[in-house]
Amino acid sequence: MQQRRQRLARSLGTLMRGTESSPALTESLPIVDDALAARMLDLAVRIGETMLVAGAGASEVALTIVRVSGAYGLKPVHVDITYNSITVAHHRSDAARPITLLRVVRGPAPDHDRLQRLQRLVTDICAGLPLDAAATTFRAIRRSPFRYRPAVVIAAQALLALGVAVMFGGNWLVIALASIAAALAAFTQFGLAKAQVPYFFSQIAGAFVLTMVAALSPLLAATGWEEAASIRPSVIVASGIVLMLAGLTVVGAAQDAIDGFALTATGRILELTTQTLGVVLGILAGLETARVVGLGMEPPSEAVPFGPVPLQFLGAALIAVAVAVFNGAGTRIIVISALLSTVAWLGFLAASAVGFDAAAASGVGAFGGSLLGVVIAYRLHVPSVAITTAAILPLVPGAAVFRGLLSVVESGSDPAVLLAGFGTLAAAATVGISLAVGASLGIYLGQPLRASLTGVARTRARLRR
Repeated sequence: MQQRRQRLARSLGTLMRGTESSPALTESLPIVDDALAARMLDLAVRIGETMLVAGAGASEVALTIVRVSGAYGLKPVHVDITYNSITVAHHRSDAARPITLLRVVRGPAPDHDRLQRLQRLVTDICAGLPLDAAATTFRAIRRSPFRYRPAVVIAAQALLALGVAVMFGGNWLVIALASIAAALAAFTQFGLAKAQVPYFFSQIAGAFVLTMVAALSPLLAATGWEEAASIRPSVIVASGIVLMLAGLTVVGAAQDAIDGFALTATGRILELTTQTLGVVLGILAGLETARVVGLGMEPPSEAVPFGPVPLQFLGAALIAVAVAVFNGAGTRIIVISALLSTVAWLGFLAASAVGFDAAAASGVGAFGGSLLGVVIAYRLHVPSVAITTAAILPLVPGAAVFRGLLSVVESGSDPAVLLAGFGTLAAAATVGISLAVGASLGIYLGQPLRASLTGVARTRARLRR
């Protein structure tokens, strides 16, 4: 009886006083003058700008700016993000005019190590890091150089092409030629970037180099090597196409569109279209040049088959490692990316075995990789965009793109071959769209799952106390 009275008293007390987890009915607001508020907003918008350049999505950037501003007592803050600018405004009810800042965003330069450090800084700010210390830390992060030297980046790009050739079961000569062609293309693009040539023309030049190396490869048959007699130039170009499309923001564009950032999504999609068109023009120029000099290639009658399943998993892991390296990722991200790439490829193989076509199976693989990636990224404190991009890249249909373009160029007066080429290109585009949708759906569903797992972990920790 006495225990019941005590429980009743505790319940009445809780009803009157609330619990420790209940939100406070009143909140103390710090007194911030305009000069200090401008400094706070400036730090928040600079962090957001750097994150957007480093590869974060618009939704994540907007949330970060609001969190940083709120941590220093600026509420409410309104954020508007377009593809090349960020506008932030804070208007207090007793102020005559709002404080508004605008930052112009330069072109994207993925740097996932910097993005990870920025996320850690935001966590520290929300935990109470003073403004001056946060500004000093941010300047150090922003001024830090890229994690790897250009030679390492070019080697990683060659490794990516090597991974694609391994997936297709190429012999040692095909693997070596694919790596050399990718290294030459990457070196060409690096030189053009140093000369400040627009990236569109760099894509054309890189694709042209890849195609010419592939067109010249059958000449090695004159050496009498047994491996040279079975060279498949389409594997060499397919490896290069995956490389050329590795830096494109397919998932980011789809995610921005889903999150309601229409202008940012439109800008990214336009950039994606332009750079993909550069690859197409470079391959077409290379194929036409090869045809004129008598090195034309016959379009394959069917899709290039993959190699043995163990080699497919090995190739997928190599591609993910290469992508993580030339995006500036650290060791933790590299390892996770390699593991998730095998998960995504397993999903693709399982869906294909059930009977799904290539586009649907690619979407299933991208969904599985991104869903698991979002949960793992939160648990290990790494950017989800870093591991998701590396995980789904092995699914990019580089061989189908080249086969379609080759059929278009070599069709001559045969309309059947021409139509077959356009059909192959359309199928490759469908696979690309399926990858974007599958990855975006995985990210969308992974966020509430991640929140649920976090809530369960906190509840268990509270019960253990």
